[in-house]
This record gives sequence, structure tokens and C-alpha cells, in this order.
Amino acid sequence: MRTKPDLSFRKLWDISFGFFGVQIAYALQSANISRIFATLGADPHNLSYFWILPPLMGILVQPIVGVLSDKTWTRFGRRIPYLFIGSLVAVLVMVLLPNSGSFGLTVSSAMLFGVLSLMLLDTSINMAMQPFKMLVGDLVNEKQKGLAYSIQSFLSNAGSLVGYLFPFIFTFIGVSNIAAEGVIPDSVIYSFYVGAAILMLCVLYTTFRVKEMPPKEYAEFHGITEAEERDKTNIFQLLWNAPKVFWTVGLVQFFSWAAFMYMWTYTNGAIADTCWGTTDTASAGYQEAGNWVGVLFAVQAVGSMLWAMVIPLFKNRKLVYALSLVVGGVGFISTLFFHNPYLLFVSYLLIGCAWAAMLALPFTILTNNISGKHMGAYLGLFNGTICLPQIVAASIGGTLLYLVGGHQVNMLVLAGLFLLIGAGCTLFIKENKSE
Repeated sequence: MRTKPDLSFRKLWDISFGFFGVQIAYALQSANISRIFATLGADPHNLSYFWILPPLMGILVQPIVGVLSDKTWTRFGRRIPYLFIGSLVAVLVMVLLPNSGSFGLTVSSAMLFGVLSLMLLDTSINMAMQPFKMLVGDLVNEKQKGLAYSIQSFLSNAGSLVGYLFPFIFTFIGVSNIAAEGVIPDSVIYSFYVGAAILMLCVLYTTFRVKEMPPKEYAEFHGITEAEERDKTNIFQLLWNAPKVFWTVGLVQFFSWAAFMYMWTYTNGAIADTCWGTTDTASAGYQEAGNWVGVLFAVQAVGSMLWAMVIPLFKNRKLVYALSLVVGGVGFISTLFFHNPYLLFVSYLLIGCAWAAMLALPFTILTNNISGKHMGAYLGLFNGTICLPQIVAASIGGTLLYLVGGHQVNMLVLAGLFLLIGAGCTLFIKENKSE
């Protein structure tokens, strides 16, 4: 089997640069979905149910993209066609989603339109996002994968930083941050428009800059024989034969992603209550809190970018993985005690450390422990360890909110406890290179 050569920093950067634009779209969705549906009239106890759709589409779409792209060979490559088509659909939906309340529809019809738009948006984002992880697995050798995924983590958080700040920036320059009841403010609508334009430009950059290996060369670099190329192994067989590390890292992922599902769902309501003293979604204070959510998530992105540069300095991946989750857990729990919006910067900087580790380390560990034969399929299936915990968390979120007294900040404390449990589960991870 031939060894993949070292790539220049520029090439590693080019492979992941389109992820910057994809993450802007994902950040706009993450920071504004609860705000959008609350503005349309959703009850806080039902907000988590809207969040079932994004991971549900992910768990359906990403394994399919992985399996199909493993077998796809075109003049444009095997992964790039999927990320390009997914991004194009995402751009179209980003123009529609924030206008859910602007078409003169009834509350129920506006919510239905918003749900369908959200479903399409997350389907397309998932279709565009997964190929970037696969490209690293395809093109980068084991020695450089840690650096490659750290670059991807950096670009991901840089994109998040931009996406999170857009509503705040538009409000600052004079775009209206309030609107008629049931209508999304222009500050949010314009944010989605600009995010869609940047997404398309970034994906076009990667599409033209990155050249994937032709089939014969790919087989040589990944040690795939002709017999293996003809193998028709299905998804269920792959799961049955998955290496132990697939499941142990997946256990850590379960608690980590459940925690962040509650951050995305409840931060807006939590800080509106604790820092602005309101739960009225039609109030100016609630919309100001909505903008501040973007600022806090941007602070989290800064923390993630800084910590992403520290992670490669640790030789022990399990140690830095566990440490990152503990720090993030402390950040979540601290939100219960900070009622000043600026003090929350500390909380979200710490949360950013956990996010950086979640973006980089699981994929580094996994791709170093599987062969290239089913790289896309396994990465697609591994996305289930991201989506399934979000689906479970969203399904029981309303019930848990009742159990913690209806105070949304308590859901953030629960998220912190989940990260601490996830840190403990890193003890079960054992790395062995095998399929």
C-alpha cells in the first residue's frame, strides 16, 4: 500500500475552506431557530420538538451520502458533487426560512412553512457538511489528520463566529431588530441572506481548488484490492463489523451532543429570563436577548478557535478530550450563577473548549482506526452518534423542562452534567487500527 504524501498547509486549508461557509449557515440555524419559532408563537415547552428535525435529517442523509459517495466517481470527484448540490439547496432555503412570518399566513401555516423549510435546510447542510470530513479521510495521511481536523475545527468556529454575530451587527448598523407580532425581524432575515451568499462563494472555492484522487490511485493509497472494490457490504454489516472505537467514541458523543442540543434550544429563553428579566417573546428585551445569544455563541466560537490550536499540542488525545469536556461542563453550570450578560462571556469561552474537541478529536480517532475502503460509509454512520443523542434530547426536552421547574437556565446546568458524564466515558476508548 502506498503512503499518502504530506500536504502543504495551503492544501490542507483548501480542503476544508468551504466548511467556513457551511458553518455560517449552521450557526445561523443554531442561534436563531428557537428565536424564529418562539417569535412565530411556539410555546417554550414545545421548542425542543422543533429541534428533532435537524438531527433526524442528519441521521437519514449522512449515511446515504457516505455510502453513495464511496461508490461515486465523476470528473468532479466523489465527495465534491454532494457538497456542491447540498450547498446549492441550502442557499435557496436560507432565503425562505426567515420569511416564514412574512407571507401573511396564519400562525399554524407559518409554523408549518417554517418546519418544512428547516427540514430542507438541515438536509442540505448535512449533505454539504459530511463530504468535508470525508475529504480529510481520503486525502490526508495519518500523521497530518490531527492538524487537518484542527484546521477544519478552526474554520468551522470562524464561520460560526461570523454567523452568530450577523444579527447583532445588522442591528448595530441600524437594521430593525423588532417587527410585527409573528414576523421575524429584518436583522435576522438579512443575516440569512448574506450567509447564503458567503456559503456559495466558499463552496465554489473548495470545488475549484481541491482535486480528488482518481479510483485507481485511491485504491493504491488505501490498500483496496479489486476483490474488495467489488464487495457489496451493506450498512448493517458495516455496523456489525465496526471497530470497538466506533462505539466507545460514540458513547462520549451521545452525552456531548445532547448537551449542546440543550444549549441551542434554551440559551435564548434562559438569558432572556436571567439577564433581561422577561419571558415575553414579543418584548424588545427578548429580541435583545436573541441578539446576545449570537454574541455569546460567537464568544464560544472564539474559545473554540483558541482551544483548537492547543489541542494538537497534547500527545494524549483521550486526556485532552476528557479535559475539554470537563471545562465545557463547568462553563454550562456557571450560567446558573451569572446574571450579567458580560459575565456569561466566561461561561461560553469555557463551553467553546468542549466544542473544539468535539469537532476535531472524534474524527481523528475514528479515521485513524478504519481503512479507506469504507471511509465515507463509516463517517456517515458515525454521524448517527451526533444525530441520535440530539433526537433523544429534543424528544424529552419538554418533559425535563417541566421537571426542572420550567426554568430554561436549569436545562443549561443539565447540559453541563452531561458533558461531565461524557468526559468520564472517554476512559472506555481504546484505539486499535483495524476495520
